Amino acid sequence: MNVDVLHRGGAVKALSRLYRLKDLLPADALQDGRLRITAAELEDRALRLSLDDGTEVTTALPPAETTTETTTEATAETEATLIVRNAAQVLTMEGDHGVGLVEHGAVVCSGHRVLGVVPEDTAMTAFPLGQQHAVVDAQGGIVTPGLVDPHTHPVFGGERSVEFGMKAEGRSYLEIHKAGGGILSTVRSTREASFTTLAQRCAKNLSHLLSWGVTTCEAKSGYDLTLEGELRMLEVLRTVGDCHPVDVVATLLGAHTLPPEYADRREAYVELVAAEMVPRAAAEGLCAYCDAYCEDGAFTRAEVERIFVAARAAGLGLRLHAEQFTDQRGAELAAAMGAASADHLEAISPEAVAAIAAAGTTAVLLPGAALACRCPWPPARDLLDAGANVALGTDLNPGSSMTSSLPLMMSLACMQMGMSCEESWRAVTRAPAASLGLDGRCGRLAAGAQADLVIFEAPDYRYVPYHYGDNHARVVVKSGHVVVNRWS
Repeated sequence: MNVDVLHRGGAVKALSRLYRLKDLLPADALQDGRLRITAAELEDRALRLSLDDGTEVTTALPPAETTTETTTEATAETEATLIVRNAAQVLTMEGDHGVGLVEHGAVVCSGHRVLGVVPEDTAMTAFPLGQQHAVVDAQGGIVTPGLVDPHTHPVFGGERSVEFGMKAEGRSYLEIHKAGGGILSTVRSTREASFTTLAQRCAKNLSHLLSWGVTTCEAKSGYDLTLEGELRMLEVLRTVGDCHPVDVVATLLGAHTLPPEYADRREAYVELVAAEMVPRAAAEGLCAYCDAYCEDGAFTRAEVERIFVAARAAGLGLRLHAEQFTDQRGAELAAAMGAASADHLEAISPEAVAAIAAAGTTAVLLPGAALACRCPWPPARDLLDAGANVALGTDLNPGSSMTSSLPLMMSLACMQMGMSCEESWRAVTRAPAASLGLDGRCGRLAAGAQADLVIFEAPDYRYVPYHYGDNHARVVVKSGHVVVNRWS
C-alpha cells in the first residue's frame, strides 16, 4: 500500500495517523535533521521508507502510544534498554525547589521513556534487562535532564557579523540602518533564501543547540513578515522538527517588526497578522503559540492585544517579547491575557513583576541579548522572590544573541542576575518545560518522562555555570538513544 508523504518529506500518513521521521527511526539515525522521506509503502505494519540519501529502511509501524509526541503517560515497557551509570550526581529536578539531587545514582530507561532513577549499586538489577540493552558510563560526571530552550529564532537567511563589528566600533543604530543593517537586513536575506537553504540553516542551528545539551526548544518565525513567507518559515520548523533529534515547539512571530512595504500602513499590517496570518497558521497546525514584539518602534500594547485576541480565538497559546528596552506595560498585558511567557523583561516594572507572578506567566529571561545590547540585566532576583516561574533562553538569533550556549546563560544568570546555581538549573529544565506545556514530558528525570538526558564532565552540578564558556556536555541522549558523544 502506498503511503502519503507529507511535510516536504518529514512525515508520512499511514492508517489515518501521522508519523514523523523521528517517530520511525531512532534518534541516532536522523543525521542532524538532513534526511527526508521520498516514498513509503506499507505492508501489514511493516513500513518501507525510501530516503533522499538513496537508502531504504524497513521499520515496524509504531503503535500510537509509543511515538515521541505522547506526553505524560508512563511507558508500559518495563525492560531496561539503556542504563546510564557511574554518575557522581543525578539531577532529577523533582520537587518544587532545588535540583532533586541524587548522589551516586543511575538513570534507567526503556525505549524512549525513563523507568526510574536508582542507586548506583542497583543500576543493573532494579529493572529486568532487555535482550538488547546499552550501558553508558558517566565517568564520574553529572547527569541532568535534557536542557529546554524556551526562546530561539533558528530560521533565518544571511548573518550580521559586519553589523556586529559596526556596533563594536560605536556606530549608532541609525548609521547601521543606513548601511543596510538591522533586522530588515535579515528579512531581506530570509525572503531571498530557498526553503532548502532555510531548512539547512535551521537544522545546523538545532545541532549547535543539541551539542550544548538542548533536547527541546521553542522556535519562532518572524524574519519574512509576509503572509506566505511567515507560513513558509513555520513549515521549515515543522519539516526540520520532524527530522531532527531536537523537539521543536513552533511559535508564529508575524508581529516582529513592521515590514518596509507597510511603513505607512500600520493598521493594515496588524490586521493582516490578526485576520489572516494567525488563522492560517493555526488551521494548518503549523504552530502552538503566537508571539509579538511589544516595544517602542515595534508594536504597541493595543496592537499586540488585537493580535492576541485573534490568536486565542484560533486556539494558540500566547508568548510575548516585552519590556526589552522600555516599559510598554506588555508584561502586564501578557499576565492579563494568560500568556504562557513574557520574555526579555529588562525594563519591567515592580507592578508587572507581581502581575506575572500572580498569573503564572513564565518570565523567560535572555541574558545573551541583554549582554549584546548593553541593556540592564533582567531582574531575576525580584521575579523569583515574587514567586514567578523563571526560565532562561539563548534567544539564538542573527542580530542580538548569536549563541547556542544555554549553559553560558546559566553562568550569566548566576554572576550578574542574582540567581543561585540551583535556580539556574531549574531555569533551563523544569521551568521552561512548564512554560511550553511539557512539564512531565521533559525537563526532569522521573518515571514516564521522555528519556532525554545529558552527561556533563563535571564533579558537581555547580561546576557547569562556574566554569563558563567551555562546553562540558559530553553525551546527549535523546528519546533513549545517544545522539552526541564527545568523550575524548
